[in-house]
Formats: sequence, C-alpha cells, structure tokens
Amino acid sequence: MRPLMEFLSDKWWMVFPLMALAGRWAGGWRRGAGRRYRRRAELYNLRNQAREAERASVAEVQSLMDTHDDTNRRWLEYELDVGKLIDFPMMTDVREPLTVAFLRAKREADGQRPPSAEHLTSLSGLDAYRQAVNNFAVALDVAEREAKRVRDSKFSGPERERLATARKLLMIAENRAATPAERQAAYKRARRELDGLIVLPDVTVAALEEKIAPQLHAGSRPPQFHQG
Repeated sequence: MRPLMEFLSDKWWMVFPLMALAGRWAGGWRRGAGRRYRRRAELYNLRNQAREAERASVAEVQSLMDTHDDTNRRWLEYELDVGKLIDFPMMTDVREPLTVAFLRAKREADGQRPPSAEHLTSLSGLDAYRQAVNNFAVALDVAEREAKRVRDSKFSGPERERLATARKLLMIAENRAATPAERQAAYKRARRELDGLIVLPDVTVAALEEKIAPQLHAGSRPPQFHQG
C-alpha cells in the first residue's frame, strides 16, 4: 500500500487524465447501455405489432357472425313456414343438387363458427370462417333463385292441385277464427295431401304444431262435466 501511495504522491498530476479517461469510459458505457435499451424496446414493439397484426379483430369477427345469423334466418323462413315450403318445395328436396350444396355449406359454416367473437383470434381461422359463411350465403342465393324459378313445375297437374289444397287447409288450421275441430281436421287433411309430395323437416312440423297445438288438443280432449 505504501509504495502505491508514494507513487501517487510523486505522480499526483496523473489523477486528472485518469479521471477524464474514466469519465469518458463511463459516458460511453451509459450511451451504449442506452442504445441497447432502445434496441430492445424497438424489438419488443416490433414483436407486439407483429402479434397484433396476426390477431383477428373482434369487431370483424362479430360482423361476420352477424352475416352468418342473417343467412341462417333466411333459411329458417323456409324451415319454419310450411306455406313457403309448399310454394318453393325445392328448398327441402334433398334430391336437388343445389339444395344439397347449400345444406352442406351451412354445416360447414356452422362448424367454423366460434362460440363468441372473442374466441376467434387467428387470421387463418377468421379467413376460414369468412370463406365458409360466404359459401353458405352464395349457395343459399343460388338455391333460392332456382326454387323461385321452378316453383312447383316439377309436379304433375294432380300433384299441384294437392299442393294448392294443402296450402288452403293450412290457412284454415292456422286461422284463429275457425273452431278447434275445424283447425284439427284441416291440419290432418293437409298432412295427407302433402304425404308423398313434400318431406317436411321435423323442425317445420314442430313449429306448425306448436302454432296450432292448443286448438288440436282442445279438439281432441273429451268434454268435462262439472257437478253442481
């Protein structure tokens, strides 16, 4: 220790250049650390931006789900309305390629649909869902146009008369002004007229019977007698 102190006492003037050198080194180290920090921050921001660019927008997914719902509602107008099915029987005829095509497209779109807009986060998933919904909407458009074009032209004259009769009977079955017995009889006759001509989906029959069920049950219940 003493030799060092003796050296410093003799060379005290070297303290100043050494301090300057140390200051320059410390400054350089701080500047280097700042540059390294900025590079890390820029890299972090770039990675975040890349991740955000790869995420699907919740608003975009929700808009696509709304389009999907609108297309499903258009199809349900046929499934839940026997009158529309009688007017456009091709919409439930699975022997028709266009009908099969839009039903297949519907299953694909329903299969791609996320539980909620927040569940679909990847762009690839969004693209697949968008394609499925677009295919469903286009396939339904094509089938609907063809169904409205052909209507009941593929049926024979007597078959078209049966369809027209069934249409009138269903109007009676749904008419609240008719008696329960009249509505029940009209419904049963309409089902017989349609038998072999149009296959009604289960959901269609359920919707129809729910609409007129109180009258059907009222017409089938035995009279009740009350004691005075």
